[in-house]
Amino acid sequence: MSEFKSDIEIARGANKKPIIEIGAKLGIPSEHLLPYGHDKAKVSAEYIRQVKSKSDGKLILVTAINPTPAGEGKTTTTVGLGDGLNRIGKKAMICIREASLGPNFGIKGGAAGGGYAQVVPMEDMNLHFTGDFHAITTAHNLLSALIDNHIYWGNELGIDTRRVTWRRVMDMNDRALREIVCSLGGAANGFPREAGFDITVASEVMAILCLATDLADLEKRLGDIIVGYRRDKTPVFARDLKADGAMAVLLKDAMQPNLVQTLENNPAFVHGGPFANIAHGCNSVVATTTALKIADFVVTEAGFGADLGAEKFFDIKCRKAGLKPAAAVIVATVRALKMNGGVKKEDLGTENVEAVVKGCANLGRHIENVKQFGVPAVVAINHFHSDTEAEIQAVKDFVATMGEEAILCRHWAEGSAGIEELAHKVVQLSESGASQFAPLYGDDMGLFDKIETVVKRIYRGSEAVADKSVRAQLHQWEEQGYGHLPVCMAKTQYSFSTDPNLRGAPTGHVVPIREVRLSAGAGFVVAICGEIMTMPGLPKSPSSERIFLNEQGHIEGLF
Repeated sequence: MSEFKSDIEIARGANKKPIIEIGAKLGIPSEHLLPYGHDKAKVSAEYIRQVKSKSDGKLILVTAINPTPAGEGKTTTTVGLGDGLNRIGKKAMICIREASLGPNFGIKGGAAGGGYAQVVPMEDMNLHFTGDFHAITTAHNLLSALIDNHIYWGNELGIDTRRVTWRRVMDMNDRALREIVCSLGGAANGFPREAGFDITVASEVMAILCLATDLADLEKRLGDIIVGYRRDKTPVFARDLKADGAMAVLLKDAMQPNLVQTLENNPAFVHGGPFANIAHGCNSVVATTTALKIADFVVTEAGFGADLGAEKFFDIKCRKAGLKPAAAVIVATVRALKMNGGVKKEDLGTENVEAVVKGCANLGRHIENVKQFGVPAVVAINHFHSDTEAEIQAVKDFVATMGEEAILCRHWAEGSAGIEELAHKVVQLSESGASQFAPLYGDDMGLFDKIETVVKRIYRGSEAVADKSVRAQLHQWEEQGYGHLPVCMAKTQYSFSTDPNLRGAPTGHVVPIREVRLSAGAGFVVAICGEIMTMPGLPKSPSSERIFLNEQGHIEGLF
């Protein structure tokens, strides 16, 4: 069955319904859907305004253990759970992020789910989709151009060219552009200075689009972007360059959520896509809050493991948007737990209950962390055909010792039929009233104290360490009125520590804060830990080498 078909083959065989019909299931009138072909559409800002007064449905977060090369299937489980809730008679929809081109052509692949738990059209979603990322890239680089143009024409604002903090972006992995010198070639090309590129999903514009509540809020946040500093170290804002209006114009359509469907013709919003290791890792606030008004259950995800995605979902997105999650699902696989228990990838097909038990320490840490936020949780064991009964039972037994339940899910192979038990459990948790959600720290805590709180309580590190210059920068931002902002930790996704090879559940490690960046428009302070890169590179053999058009003109190689 599904073992013999690739994700793209399954997606291509989908029996899609016209997007107007999908919208009708949610009660969205056709005049408020702006179609991009027959199978995807944007939802109008007017309709979003109309439903704001409605009561909210239940919000379910899907998170996971730390990712490994063995695979966890967080998005697949998000999609499967949405289908499962619909299967048991609930009005449910999912909200996930858009895919970045860089990972698609690199090593990670797409972001549409897998097997028989996918969102379609898979090819469109994993490539240009509705052009949102291109709009974000263009708006970001318009601001970059305006900065250098302003300096060229006399620099009336007195920008110190040594202190321009706004970099350029592109939606591709390209290590050669991490650090550059721009404006070379003589006086006609401006004043040479050091600059660099980040990947689009790390752009503050991406974060702003995903946290803004409407176009007016979007434009205000864009104006709040700090592009650099004067010689006296006072900040220069995007609105000082009169950039905010034009940037908002470029993002007008991108602000509207994209409606698509699952393989089982259930509705899905796919909108926004900040990375979870270098940004806040959640789909847009507009998509999530709108979904809560038109569905009884909304299943969303946060990128990578719960130490990154879930923490940022709770401490940044929920804090800023006033969201109150009703329950959380923590995804794990036997294969990934075995890798956390020390098994090499090539040996994962051999039963090893002892390694599963050892690797469950990582799962246990994530369960504890989610419960710190007052959100009830259930574990979803995403099934692989190589899993043995003894290994599965070991996971269930371990989770039971923590007072929680682990449920085996076969949605990858069976679609919604394979995840009914989890759907019923999620409904039970959501309707129990057990959620007592609260962020990890208060707004009034100092910025470095917020960083150290995450390090100690989520990563279980002994301390956060930072040079005097980093601490001084944080103190200066507090004096300038930014001390109330949450922190966004930029850290490797593979470990609770900053060492990507340190699996399991390490304790007592030191977390170095290499650099801090103020995202004043998005409304958070980024703390860059260890050697994390805001512009990834391609692997020796990137996925792009295996992506092509076949003789029928169909795309092959996407996953």
